Amino acid sequence: MGPKKELRVTDLDRSARYVVLFLIISGIFWLLFGTLLALLASIKMHMPDWLGGFGWLTFGRVRPLHLNTMVYGWASMTGAGVALWILSRLLKTPILLRGYIMVAGLVWNLALLAGSVQILAGSSRGIEWLEFPVSTMVVIVLCVLIMSASVILMIRYRRVKQLYVSVWYILAAFLWFPLLGLVSSLPIFDTPTVQAGMNWWYAHNALGLWFTPIGLAAAYYFIPKVLGRPIYSYGLSLLGFWGLALFYNWNGFHHLIGSPLPTWFVTISIAASVMMVIPVVVVAVNHHMTVVGSFSAVKYSPTLRFVVFAAMSYTFVSLQGSTQALRSVNEVIHFTHFVVAHAHIGMYAFVTMMLFGACYYIIPRITLQEWHSKALIKWHFWLTAIGIVIYAGALQYIGLFQGWDMNNPDVPFTDTVSMTIPYLMARSMSGFLMTAGHLIFAWLVVKMVFRTGEQPDAPLIWEKIRREFAL
Repeated sequence: MGPKKELRVTDLDRSARYVVLFLIISGIFWLLFGTLLALLASIKMHMPDWLGGFGWLTFGRVRPLHLNTMVYGWASMTGAGVALWILSRLLKTPILLRGYIMVAGLVWNLALLAGSVQILAGSSRGIEWLEFPVSTMVVIVLCVLIMSASVILMIRYRRVKQLYVSVWYILAAFLWFPLLGLVSSLPIFDTPTVQAGMNWWYAHNALGLWFTPIGLAAAYYFIPKVLGRPIYSYGLSLLGFWGLALFYNWNGFHHLIGSPLPTWFVTISIAASVMMVIPVVVVAVNHHMTVVGSFSAVKYSPTLRFVVFAAMSYTFVSLQGSTQALRSVNEVIHFTHFVVAHAHIGMYAFVTMMLFGACYYIIPRITLQEWHSKALIKWHFWLTAIGIVIYAGALQYIGLFQGWDMNNPDVPFTDTVSMTIPYLMARSMSGFLMTAGHLIFAWLVVKMVFRTGEQPDAPLIWEKIRREFAL
């Protein structure tokens, strides 16, 4: 049954409190666990013998588990919580099936725990982004399907007539991801060539059709919301949505240039990757024109600070991706650290920073508490922003030289490896910066949610922006 009456914003937030907090806190746990794994994997890149006596801590186990816990733990669970909260606000409808979602969230966490133990024990599928056993992935997909049912029911019983573009993106994400997860789990991808095609079809679309819609939905919601003004162009926002839906699902096969896949098949993917310039530029123009004249708000709003950084990163990484799909570029950067950095710009600089910004807006409203320290929030932003810039800058810089030398038959392969070591050390240094930022964020959330210590009497962050932008 749908809601019996239209609820106020405070009522909607109260009804969403436990579901959203459970998903966000679960995500933060996996963020911290995944961050620890990331540090271990990063250090092993330039100190391969470190902890070498422990089989379950070898690079081949730690690194895949880092990827999977960050993707299916932190980003997916927190992203689901953020998406459900935004949807409730936009549809003026409480989150439905809350009890089922809580149970699904618990099962999801248990599946991640079981999958993590299996990877550390050496039981991995060996497919990038799909290292978890099939059983773990199927459980995660079923949990998301319960949330998808909630999304559909909320739209069915909504109290508004028009669907804002963020609703389009969220609905699409919760329809697309279960399809991706179930198809990738089918036992029909046994031959190496077919498996490689499925791998990059799934991996690229998991980013582009699950995380990207949630991230863009958040950007389209929070930028106008914080500034107190409408989005620049609703027409452009729909063009961006349909451009993403039309072009992105073909993109993954450009990772297989030079593989046994048919050349025409890869060429279609390259063309679609280049066509992604259209929705990316459309989204960038829409966001930029919405913020024009109010850039000073970034200084005062923690949400806007993270969200604008993430939106700019989305534009950069997407245009970079279209360029990387070209054969002439791909033959240089493929198999280098450049691609690793590119992936982290997408999943961290865009998705993770967007989720940080969303949490800074949502958590005070569902807990009716204020953040304890604006100084720590600033430290969180600068540690993570500087960290990812150093990370991406170092690896993409050396990745270009690495690629050129790997294509030069006169350069020994060992030289292309040794030349990267100083930059891999910079990668580890940036990892420590981001880790510090994550610990600060987790501490702030704990202080907020569990109400430890003295509570502020007034907002620490919002007063100036409230005055200047009439929020």
